[in-house]
Amino acid sequence: MKSTRRYTLIAAVVLLVTVVLWLSTALGQTRKRYEIEAQVYATPEYRTDASRAIDAYERVMERYMDSTERNFVGLASDLRVIAIQLNAIDAKLTKLDTRMDRIERHLGIVPQPAVATPDPNAPSLSQPAPASPYRPR
Repeated sequence: MKSTRRYTLIAAVVLLVTVVLWLSTALGQTRKRYEIEAQVYATPEYRTDASRAIDAYERVMERYMDSTERNFVGLASDLRVIAIQLNAIDAKLTKLDTRMDRIERHLGIVPQPAVATPDPNAPSLSQPAPASPYRPR
């Protein structure tokens, strides 16, 4: 009887261990697994006032250079238009000069040589240049 009791006790312990193992694996399978990703936010770099001022200056200079470039493009197009108009005026003056020459020949007028009139505001070689009001130290 002692041996049956011992076998019964061993069978009960084995049965109990089997049930515990089965329950531990069975209950773990019904649970859902969640993955949690760690999100690490980097802190922004530390910027000094000098670096911010330098960046602002660079932006201002870029805007200034863009503005200057646009103005030069506009100036170049204006100069092209002026050059075309000056060429047209020159062509008309050439036609007028030839016409005047024909009229003078037809009327018998002797053309006089062109004399350059001196500009009263232009400095001459005989007069010294006026002294500058600014004196170097």
